[in-house]
Amino acid sequence: MQQPIAVLDSGVGGLTVVKEVMRQLPCEQILYFGDTARAPYGPRAAEEVARFTREIVDYLIQFKPKMIVIACNTATAVALEDIRSRVEVPVIGVINPGARAAFRRTKSGVVGVIGTEGTVRSGAYETALKQLSSRIETVSLACPSFVTLVEEGSFRSARAQEIVAETLSPLRAPGMDCLILGCTHYPFLADSISQAMGPEVVLINSAEETAREIHEVLERSNALAVEGETSVHRFFCSGEPVRFREIAQIWLGEQIRLMPVIWQFLALAGRPGHS
Repeated sequence: MQQPIAVLDSGVGGLTVVKEVMRQLPCEQILYFGDTARAPYGPRAAEEVARFTREIVDYLIQFKPKMIVIACNTATAVALEDIRSRVEVPVIGVINPGARAAFRRTKSGVVGVIGTEGTVRSGAYETALKQLSSRIETVSLACPSFVTLVEEGSFRSARAQEIVAETLSPLRAPGMDCLILGCTHYPFLADSISQAMGPEVVLINSAEETAREIHEVLERSNALAVEGETSVHRFFCSGEPVRFREIAQIWLGEQIRLMPVIWQFLALAGRPGHS
C-alpha cells in the first residue's frame, strides 16, 4: 500500500497530473521523472519516444512502484501497450481519461484537440473519442511552441499569452464546445488558452480524470495508501535541476509542502545525484 505511484513525463508537464493526484489521493507517495534533457517528445519519431519511455520505466521500476502513470500524451500514444507488456503493475495513460471527460462534457458533439505534433499525428484522441461515440467530430491542432514556453518557465508571461492567441487563431469549428488539452504541459497555459478560445469553449484537462482512474484501480486491488503512514515524494529530472524544481514548487504550491520531498538530478548516462 505504501509503495509509490510512479509518474513519468517528457518534462514538467506531468506535474499537472501529480497535482491532481495529490489533491484526490493525499496519502499517496509520488515518484516522478521528468525527462527535461530530452524534451520535447512531440517532434521525435515514435520509435525514439518509445525507447525513452522504456528507459525511464526501467529506471523507476527499481523503486517498486505499485502503478506507473505515463503522464505524457505523446508517450501514451506510442508506448502505453508496450510498457503494459513489460511490467507486472498497472500502467495508465492520459489519453483515454481525457477523451472520456470530453465525451461527458460536450453537448454539440464537436470536440477540439490540441497537442504535440506526435500526439496529433497519432490520431489517438480521434480514435478514443470514436470508440465512445461515432457521432463525435474532432478538430485537431498541433501547438509545439506551448511545451517550450512551459519548460522554460515562461507560461505566465505576456509573451506566452501572445503566442497562445496567435497559435490558436486557426482553431475554429462551428459548434465546438470542448477543447481537450492533449498535452500535460498545456494546463500551465490554461488561462491564456481559455482567453483565446472564449467562454463558450470548455477546457478539458485529463489530469482530474486520470487521478480518478488511479483511485479506482488502486481501490479495486486494495492498494490505496493507509492514512497516517509516513511517505516521501521523490522527484527526478534529467536536465537542468534548478528550473525544474522552481517550476514544480510554483505549480504544486502548498501541496508539495505537506510531505517530505527528495529532489534528484539523473544524468542520462550516470547515476542520480542530489540537486
